[in-house]
Amino acid sequence: MKTKTHQATSKRLKVTKTGKVMKRYAGQDHFNSRDTGKITRKKRTDKSLSESYTKTVKTLIANG
Repeated sequence: MKTKTHQATSKRLKVTKTGKVMKRYAGQDHFNSRDTGKITRKKRTDKSLSESYTKTVKTLIANG
């Protein structure tokens, strides 16, 4: 029997062509005006997930 795609994980994380798992930088919804410029620029880019979680995430979104 095929395993189902974990929808919450597949909506939040993306696997790149080279196999890296990318996620959004946290805390982007509100209260951004109080952040420094350094943090604001940091929030614009996606962040790669650590290697320890990569295998687990790939099995969760393997079907997606």
